[in-house]
Amino acid sequence: MTQGLKRRRTRWRTIVAMMALASAVAIAPVVAAPPVAKEVDPVLMVTIPSGEFLMGNPEGTGRADERPQRSVYLDEFAIDQVEVTNARFLAFVAATGHRSPPNPYGTGPLLSVKGIEQLPVVQTTWYDAKAYCSWAKKRLPTEAEWEKAARGTDGRHFPWGNEPATSKRANFDREWEEEHTLHPVGSLPDGDSPYGVKDLSGNVREWVQDWYDAEYYQHAQNRNPQGPEKKGVVRSIRGGSWHSPISDITTTARGRGGFALQTHGTGFRCARGLESQAPQK
Repeated sequence: MTQGLKRRRTRWRTIVAMMALASAVAIAPVVAAPPVAKEVDPVLMVTIPSGEFLMGNPEGTGRADERPQRSVYLDEFAIDQVEVTNARFLAFVAATGHRSPPNPYGTGPLLSVKGIEQLPVVQTTWYDAKAYCSWAKKRLPTEAEWEKAARGTDGRHFPWGNEPATSKRANFDREWEEEHTLHPVGSLPDGDSPYGVKDLSGNVREWVQDWYDAEYYQHAQNRNPQGPEKKGVVRSIRGGSWHSPISDITTTARGRGGFALQTHGTGFRCARGLESQAPQK
């Protein structure tokens, strides 16, 4: 009798424990997983590792504004693999109401031209480029970031190395031929940089973040330089365009233009700092 009572008490305690557990599970709060960030500009970005690289040219080579050459340390960052295209920029225009750039191919709005979707957008001012990158939760690269993405750490003359430029490596030294002038972005893989970033020589010149100062390299910081303090209305432009001579499409060549400048040969790409920055040296 006593053993039967013990067995019934044991079964009852087991049932009570199971009911309590079921009740606890039923009322436990549900913790939502953090939302996955959705890129409004879903283009491939290339990670450029932290570390030092050679920026500029040594004495006796290049132009005066490219000297002196110095070792520059940059934190890790990411940069668009290709230049911003017409399709991407017009998506930004549709989403924000930002003005469309002028149509370099003829009359009518840029949106009306067919077959140019994957060509780099041109006729953009520095402000247009900045607004687009901000909308995409990115920013314009600094001059230093642009140059490291283009030349890597071995001081190469062109993104692909030190061999001369050819039409298979870069779109340069040409005359305007309407829709047949610019190449679709990423269509010249022989011209890729050591990190796999495309079209950094020729096709279109690219706005960067920095103000332009011809003497900046003489006193610039050697760690994450952000460019000079505001000086006039001129911003730096890098990479050369379809019309540029070979001397303007090197990894060190520095261009410049007023921030309201609009030309058939000026576009841009965006960059982004990465949260997992390299430790400070």
